[in-house]
Amino acid sequence: MRMRLMLLGGGNSLGQALIAQGAEEDIGFIAPRPPLHGWDVASLTQLLDDTRPDALINLAYYFDWFQSETVCAQRFAEQEQAVERLAELCQHHGIVLLQPSSYRVFDGGRATAYSEKDEAMPLGLRGQSLWRMEQCIRAICPRHVLLRLGWVLDDSSEGILGRLLQRADLAGELELADDRRGNPCPVDDVARVILAVLKQLDCAAPLWGTYHYGGQEATTPLTVGQAILAEARSLRSMPSVEIAAKAHAACVDAAEEPQHAVLACKKILNTFGVKPRAWRTGLTPLLDRYFRHE
Repeated sequence: MRMRLMLLGGGNSLGQALIAQGAEEDIGFIAPRPPLHGWDVASLTQLLDDTRPDALINLAYYFDWFQSETVCAQRFAEQEQAVERLAELCQHHGIVLLQPSSYRVFDGGRATAYSEKDEAMPLGLRGQSLWRMEQCIRAICPRHVLLRLGWVLDDSSEGILGRLLQRADLAGELELADDRRGNPCPVDDVARVILAVLKQLDCAAPLWGTYHYGGQEATTPLTVGQAILAEARSLRSMPSVEIAAKAHAACVDAAEEPQHAVLACKKILNTFGVKPRAWRTGLTPLLDRYFRHE
């Protein structure tokens, strides 16, 4: 890898997966420790003025964007300001910016898969904030890759997978939507995709723009929950859990969560040669790490 790579957010689950997979291929990252209050406009300005990497992967706010159950508007406002400044700095210093985004920029009103050409119409606060960040980066920093991801699964105790397992332990019963669809993607798979993109960019290929990625086999939260619990039982003793189907409209997050969130991944396959992987194969290492951390 000729490019000097900087990773903001190396301490979160996706950042750790990226560092670990990069090390296997002798790809290293500059992964600065964030300030106590987190990355903001001032600290990002100082960091990039001092280091000036060739490419920057922005996972600084990964947990809020992909795992947290709720995030306040003020936090998103601060993050939008930081991302705007980051885009300005990358453009000024000639740094390639790789920025993750989400299926949440769509409203979920169509039953077929969303392509990069489909119009964004975010429902909730998180989707609206991510959409504004996307627009900001496109306007300011032409040398960018925006990577929209499906349902990201990681090994954090407060993430999507962790909350599901804790609810199963406490309640003994789960109600999960069976009429909501999307693409699960474990963090190890997302890290693989990011590395594949970086390798192509390292060859000076000007492949800027927006791309979608989600795991192979679109599915429902009900099916994902069943698969997680079945795999978890193979790794440790767990109480019996009943899983019941629930309508999307009856879910507490129905007003913010797209009902249909399947992403079409043809563009990233045709451009970077990235093939979707079956999300089920990524559950075992994910759960193994989760139980070890627990």
